[in-house]
Amino acid sequence: MRICLVSETWSPDINGVAHTLGHLSSELRQRGVALQLIRPRPADGATPRADGMEAELRVPGLGLPGYRQVRIGLPATAAIQRLWRQQRPSAVYLATQGPLGWSAMRAAKRLGIPVVSGWHTNFDHYCRDYGLPWLAPLVLRRLRHFHNRTTATLVPTRDQAEALADRGFANLRVMARGIDGERFSPVHRDPALRAAWGSDAHRPVALHVGRLAAEKNLDLLRDTFTAMLAARPDITLVVVGDGPGRAALERALPDAHFAGFIDRESLVRHYASADLFVFPSISETWGNVVLEAMASGLAVVAFRHAAGAELIDDDLNGVSLAVGDEAGFREAAAALCQEPARYARLGRAAREGALTYRWSAIADTFLATLAQPRETHDEAASTCRV
Repeated sequence: MRICLVSETWSPDINGVAHTLGHLSSELRQRGVALQLIRPRPADGATPRADGMEAELRVPGLGLPGYRQVRIGLPATAAIQRLWRQQRPSAVYLATQGPLGWSAMRAAKRLGIPVVSGWHTNFDHYCRDYGLPWLAPLVLRRLRHFHNRTTATLVPTRDQAEALADRGFANLRVMARGIDGERFSPVHRDPALRAAWGSDAHRPVALHVGRLAAEKNLDLLRDTFTAMLAARPDITLVVVGDGPGRAALERALPDAHFAGFIDRESLVRHYASADLFVFPSISETWGNVVLEAMASGLAVVAFRHAAGAELIDDDLNGVSLAVGDEAGFREAAAALCQEPARYARLGRAAREGALTYRWSAIADTFLATLAQPRETHDEAASTCRV
């Protein structure tokens, strides 16, 4: 079987889409699946080719204004068709709904190749976060038209599938995300790192990991960290990630440690060396960082949204709040940081639950979804020949 992945991001990019596709591709290669990759050409031109790809097509791309590291692929239907005429994939997976995704869909339709899409980003939600709420219905209509032209759309959670079905999206399948429980584990706790933060074994460390941008609800992160510091003055606050919202957050939280983007090994140690994980965002389709924090043994405070809804049972393996209850979110985090026995208990239970989400099972779902339209397509072709 040969699968072509079409995405606007790939390792070494640090985001949920690149993370998910990287793990999926590794699982697929272990099963003997041949892979192709189509993505925008990196801005620096020096990024090496993706590992393990039978073929890689890089197309022209543009950086988003004010966020140049995020690349949008430009239309490239002719180039994609040339690749697929030479090396025809069994199925195509579209991880982007942008111009590159539309180009790949057109090429696949012309060549009769089955197409499955993935819901990786809530673009309609982003319209509200960036002050363009009037644009959200138009974006949603366009997304619905895009996804309903594919044979199936993979979404991360059951709640997401139900919400999209209510909005007219068809052929939805649920594919969660997995975790490497050996990489993300409490065994990587580093007393020296805690000491560098000015903490020790008895003073709590609250962590946030993510892109620092408007859609991540940074105002609530700021207010929650401030409330935690007021409740527990000896708490250590750590923020991992970067983005256009970082400067304002640093000004608002002068006592916090801002690590910026860090490599994977450092990230593992940062997770394991914290005690609590604060995640106020409601823009994710999943939220890999929630699962990573839980696997690392942290007590997570999150809204009942995406991974927070799917993974967390309130006060059993984390703390979950109703979406929109920002006062409750601040209060819950401030209370939790004062209860070491409780956040230790929640952290232990969080890891147990997280370890049930294995990438091997996620890859099974992915392959089954891509195989089904292929089989239907082959049956239809056979019927036409009879």
